[in-house]
Amino acid sequence: MRRFFLLLIIAAVIAGVAYWAVAPFGSSSEKFVDIAPGTPSRHIAAQLEQNGIIRNKYLFDAMHAIKGGTLKAGEYRFDHPLKMSEVYDRLKRGDVYTVSLTIPEGSNLFDIAQRIQKAGLGSKESFMTAAHANVKLIADLDPKATTLEGYLFPDTYHFSRHMTPLQMQEAMVRRFRQVAAQLGLSGDDHHIVTLASLVERETPIPEERPLVASVFVNRMAKGMPLMTDPSVIYAALLDGHYRGAIYASDLQSNSPYNTYKHTGLPPGPICSPGAASLKAAMHPAQTDYMYFVAASANPSGKSRFSATLEQHAHDVAAYRKSLHQASSR
Repeated sequence: MRRFFLLLIIAAVIAGVAYWAVAPFGSSSEKFVDIAPGTPSRHIAAQLEQNGIIRNKYLFDAMHAIKGGTLKAGEYRFDHPLKMSEVYDRLKRGDVYTVSLTIPEGSNLFDIAQRIQKAGLGSKESFMTAAHANVKLIADLDPKATTLEGYLFPDTYHFSRHMTPLQMQEAMVRRFRQVAAQLGLSGDDHHIVTLASLVERETPIPEERPLVASVFVNRMAKGMPLMTDPSVIYAALLDGHYRGAIYASDLQSNSPYNTYKHTGLPPGPICSPGAASLKAAMHPAQTDYMYFVAASANPSGKSRFSATLEQHAHDVAAYRKSLHQASSR
């Protein structure tokens, strides 16, 4: 009889241990656990127990001894009760918490740095500093580049809060290289990316981009200044005095980015162009267009292209009329 009760006690203990091991545990409220690199598994178990993620650190240690594998460092997010095996598997996979960050097409370094800070991934100042310091990432693409402007490809990324500006920029440049390879971009990357950045900022309409590129190519062929407003705005941003609009003093600036005063392309890209703009810069349309009124500034939502100054003057007048009508509604 005594042996029978002993067996019952042992069975109850085993059942209790099994329950502890398989029953979900933890809070339904959000909790983050940050595991530092090099943390021993027994310390990870203690950290999980202390944060209320698992019931018992010794059971977790036993599971590690049985299942094996490496538990990965990083920040983990828990927002509902989990089985101990599920917690273990998440750490073994390295299923760390990440922040989704979307970089729209046409974003410049200032825009990207601001989004980085807003997402809680670091300060905009540190990102900007790194964008100047890490030009080695594109040394083979653009040896004369002084920043990563233009090569941080616009896309949606998933970054952990532990990532450095360098690691984030590496991911963005890597994505640029992937898209560039898919498009067949080779040769003068500096020229193509710079031209594409101007096209990107001039029109949001994909089918217009080869036409915009053709205007720039035609004007450069005749030695005419490009006279593109986005580059003037970029010059003001670099000088730290952009006031939300272009003023006469901006058009008189001696900045090499002032395409009203200097012919040819600006010294480098003014934003991160998307695939459509890169493709347009690689394959501009064959036109005789020399002028256009940009869609970005036109209430009609479409650009107006012309081959002669006379037609351009007519388009500008039509644009001003539509702008006046839009503002009086």
